Amino acid sequence: MRPSLLRTASQHLRRRRDYSSSAAQPERKVAILGAAGGIGQPLALLMKLNPLVSSLSLYDIAGTPGVAADVSHINTPALVKGFMGDDQLAEALQGADVVIIPAGVPRKPGMTRDDLFKINAGIVKGLCTAIAKHCPNALVNMISNPVNSTVPIAAEVFKKAGTFDEKKLFGVTTLDVVRAKTFYAGKANVPVTGVNVPVVGGHAGITILPLFSQATPASNALSHEDLKALTKRTQDGGTEVVEAKAGKGSATLSMAYAGAVFGDACLKGLNGVPDIVECSFVQSTVTDLPFFASKVRLGRNGVEEVMGLGELSAFEKEGLESLKSELMSSIVKGVMFARES
Repeated sequence: MRPSLLRTASQHLRRRRDYSSSAAQPERKVAILGAAGGIGQPLALLMKLNPLVSSLSLYDIAGTPGVAADVSHINTPALVKGFMGDDQLAEALQGADVVIIPAGVPRKPGMTRDDLFKINAGIVKGLCTAIAKHCPNALVNMISNPVNSTVPIAAEVFKKAGTFDEKKLFGVTTLDVVRAKTFYAGKANVPVTGVNVPVVGGHAGITILPLFSQATPASNALSHEDLKALTKRTQDGGTEVVEAKAGKGSATLSMAYAGAVFGDACLKGLNGVPDIVECSFVQSTVTDLPFFASKVRLGRNGVEEVMGLGELSAFEKEGLESLKSELMSSIVKGVMFARES
């Protein structure tokens, strides 16, 4: 890691510690469901490093005791416990303030997208049924793909259980923002640490719409073709990683980082830190779609405000209209799965 990056990380952690030491922090329990997987393990590591986490509950169907033992040796305050199998899920969830769900299976050779959907959708449905029973007031951060469908599935499960609160269910689209920031900074030749780019829509392919016209710091150096290319690269970021790994993996490390960033934002919101704004896929009236990713202001109750899209460029308006039918189809697919299965 370059010295400048070490300094930046050190400053960031110091700011967080300063905040933590300035007032007594409430005890916060974070549960990670799917903690032994490719995303879950680095996510567990990153949440163990978060000073706002007092209790870290790691759950998976297998392998969690080893992950928990490994992570628990890190000299940070969060107490770590590992839980494995259906009979330990209730205890893993009990008292959780934030539940992060990266659980699911990767696509394997010979498996269709529909096969993958049915497996992951079934996993999400089962986990959300348990959440509704054991920690119905927790903020739920959905990472399991396809997010455009798994968030509606979770909503339907919670509605059936009588625990649904639209302010507490989030699709984690932070990786799209992380990529947009990185790619924009590289092309515009600006320091990435100061860059912000809202990303709206959904969390797959053309449903991902980065709003580079609203990027800060603004750059006059980028042509229309540059912006089209940046948009396409952001939309295809997952494929870029899969191809670079020669089919032997997907975006696990960057996704874990993005999940940790959004989890940290949720904890800060719960603790009353002001002006915490992140993009997330939530129930929304910003467009005519029932769920949509846009900037949300986080607070003590979860979503305090779903923010509007602001001014869009002609290219972005075209992209918005293009994504709607595909995103709606994914939402409906999730709703129908939850209701019929």
